[in-house]
Amino acid sequence: MSLIKRNGALPPAFPALFDDFFGRDLFNWNNRNFSTTQTSLPAVNIKETADAFEVEMAAPGMTKQDFRVELNGNQLTISCNKENREEKQGNGYTHQEFSYQSFQRMFTLPKDVVDEDRIEGKYENGLLHLTIPKREESKQKAPRRIEIG
Repeated sequence: MSLIKRNGALPPAFPALFDDFFGRDLFNWNNRNFSTTQTSLPAVNIKETADAFEVEMAAPGMTKQDFRVELNGNQLTISCNKENREEKQGNGYTHQEFSYQSFQRMFTLPKDVVDEDRIEGKYENGLLHLTIPKREESKQKAPRRIEIG
């Protein structure tokens, strides 16, 4: 969400039209989170602790085989390439809205912080969980008191 300063000199609807138009990400060419079908992307929560980054992605209806998770340098990519299921005539449905679509999300992690060999992932109850441990040398150490002699 972005804060937009509005000028009270013009009628209220006029600046709102321009604010809404220019406030969008129309010119954001760096946005690499996309869905090939122009649908919404799965919601993601990322939490940083002292020891790791914890990623949760809401993706109900998938299986763990549907996901591809890659770490290339400090670029984390989560993608899914599940195709829509075939609709068969006479299956008893009068209306179907379930849809399984391809998507890709990319995140940039801090450089030289991640312990690549210890990354773990699991998928259960519609949530993809990733634990990305930090390298020992990159963990923030607790403050220590220095004695003055």
